[in-house]
Amino acid sequence: MRIIPAIDIIDGKCVRLSKGDYSTQKVYNEDPLEVAKQFEGHGIQFLHLVDLDGARSKHIVNHKVLEKIASKTSLNIDFGGGIKSDEDVRMAFESGANQLTGGSVAAKSPALFKQWLSAYGPEKIILGADAKDRCIATHGWEQTSDLDVIDFVKDYKNQGVSYVICTDVSKDGMLQGPSFELYKELLDEISNIKLIASGGISTFDELPTLAAMGCEGVIIGKAIYENRISLKTLEEYIINPKPC
Repeated sequence: MRIIPAIDIIDGKCVRLSKGDYSTQKVYNEDPLEVAKQFEGHGIQFLHLVDLDGARSKHIVNHKVLEKIASKTSLNIDFGGGIKSDEDVRMAFESGANQLTGGSVAAKSPALFKQWLSAYGPEKIILGADAKDRCIATHGWEQTSDLDVIDFVKDYKNQGVSYVICTDVSKDGMLQGPSFELYKELLDEISNIKLIASGGISTFDELPTLAAMGCEGVIIGKAIYENRISLKTLEEYIINPKPC
């Protein structure tokens, strides 16, 4: 299972929110590159970079942060937030993203998302399936659709999606544990998806449990920033994964 730390960006700074509520933002570092280099220094190879300004603005805003991290580290970056047009996709890939995550666009403009999936392939385009009470949340989680998360992922799997990031919004940033039940249901209901668990990670012990369930990756945010899980512990786990 891949270990994928998260950096969320507002005004060019590294922040975290609780349940996606922008009023709860807490700045952890003024320089996201410094944070990314700390991750890289502990053997981490992947990064989940989210443009929260972009998610609200409906277009990419912090592409310069992406470009800086991509050019000054060797991290494989999946980038999301505000990707709504062909120009946004072009800008993100040209700025150094290895993969793009589309959530709102997949819910609101499925034809466009499927076009990107066809043009760039399932290794490059990740489906963002963020849910509030099992319904897909969009536009920086400030809106909720009537799309059931299981049906949503199942439909896109049939359209060729391979990677899926699923966040239970009610868990995100709360440090109370991830949505094990939701991930189990997704993995039981939909075969051969590369499911990346996101939201609520609070202790190291949750990681081998997610790995044993079959999650392809796990995104960790506030648990790192609040020192619930040390980068040294993650480094040791990457070298020698512990069985559940």
